[in-house]
Amino acid sequence: MIAGPTTDHRSDVPRHRGCPIRSVRVRLPEQRGELLARHEDGLDLHHLVWRLGPGWRGCSSAVLGGGIGPRAWILNAQVPGGYPRLDPDRHLAEIAAAERLTGPGAGLMTAADVTAYTVAADEGVTATATCGLGVRGWAAAPAEDTGEPPRPGTVNIVVVLPTALSDAALVNAVATATEAKVQALLDAGLDCSGTPTDAVCIAAPSPEPGAGEPFAGPRSRWGGRLARAVHAAVLEGALRQS
Repeated sequence: MIAGPTTDHRSDVPRHRGCPIRSVRVRLPEQRGELLARHEDGLDLHHLVWRLGPGWRGCSSAVLGGGIGPRAWILNAQVPGGYPRLDPDRHLAEIAAAERLTGPGAGLMTAADVTAYTVAADEGVTATATCGLGVRGWAAAPAEDTGEPPRPGTVNIVVVLPTALSDAALVNAVATATEAKVQALLDAGLDCSGTPTDAVCIAAPSPEPGAGEPFAGPRSRWGGRLARAVHAAVLEGALRQS
């Protein structure tokens, strides 16, 4: 089952900190996600929040809370183009605190329009993507050192699975999500493998010691579902910009 994008660009979107955007009629399936608005430095910005609660862990390349470990929440926050701050982890922590998110979490950021997020589900696996493709290219490109951090255009992918994964499978899931992202970008007709600041976050229930699904490659049961969900979500977002 594939769930289409749930976006709404009506003028009555609330614009105060921490207010759920009521025009989003369909909640992110099986994720308990929220699209929220905030006013920051004179700008109206948005962020997505997953309130996972206890008993979950993640594997991600997130700016805040990256790596493998317990994760009670996930945050994907929109920031302005030409992002001026040099402490993105602290900035994300501030947004999380304003939303009363407690415990360990993972925070991602993007200059993309977060209200244009896309979501797809495949047999219990749900993938959500925010696609900012203004700064894109190939991963294996000639070396270039500008001395400046990459601009946060960013394709951010958050995947939630209903089953526990082993450590190795969590890492495998990140690779599978990345492969599916690249496939989607090519299928959208884009000549790129992504942007310099793409991030992936995988969330799954914490396993019992020594337990958890051992594989999450694209031909495994859960990896295949993950790949199809990520492909559908990223393809929808990429087609809007191609």
